[in-house]
Amino acid sequence: MATGHAPSNPIPAMRTYPPVEHPVVVIGPQYLAQYPVELAVSTKLWTLGENDFNVSDINGTLIFQVKKKLLSLHDRRFLKEAAGNTLVNLKRVIMSIHQTWEVYRGESDEEKDKLFTVEKSNLFQLKTELDVFLASNKGEVPDFKIKGEYGESACSVLLGDSKTMIAQMHKRHSLASAILNPDSLGVIVYPNVDYAFIVALVVILGRINADQNGKD
Repeated sequence: MATGHAPSNPIPAMRTYPPVEHPVVVIGPQYLAQYPVELAVSTKLWTLGENDFNVSDINGTLIFQVKKKLLSLHDRRFLKEAAGNTLVNLKRVIMSIHQTWEVYRGESDEEKDKLFTVEKSNLFQLKTELDVFLASNKGEVPDFKIKGEYGESACSVLLGDSKTMIAQMHKRHSLASAILNPDSLGVIVYPNVDYAFIVALVVILGRINADQNGKD
């Protein structure tokens, strides 16, 4: 007969998101949190061809809106707070073979207000790979990378050219399914990472994926 104490019940593992070594601030420090931020992005096709993204938190509270500028030469989106104030605008660069997007503070499109640029790492891709360069970066090594699969909407945002993850996106994320609809995208932003910046990247990723799949 065995002796000794019976093994205690195992404690279920908890998913943790290690904070980055230095806070990642691109749009503003007010969008930093000391905990993982879970968001869900919903896409709706409105009348007159206007594409609106609504971004909600885990309670279904509206956090951001993204509006499309109608009758514009550029494909252009505006990231707004829930109250309607514009944080940044995202503009696709015409005649760019790498499908480049530029992001500016507020509604400006002046060089002094540019925050960052996003472009495909390679012209032809089987998997998503985007390079993100901050406006102050004049080199060839990106400040951030987005990697993932086309169609699956499963992507990670990485710090620089490293394996340090700062956010994850997945179309089948349970949060998105719970509070929105099957076509929504779940986003987990790691602690001390600018979640408004991550949302801007999600919008650009969505546009590039739509173009890749032949959708407007």
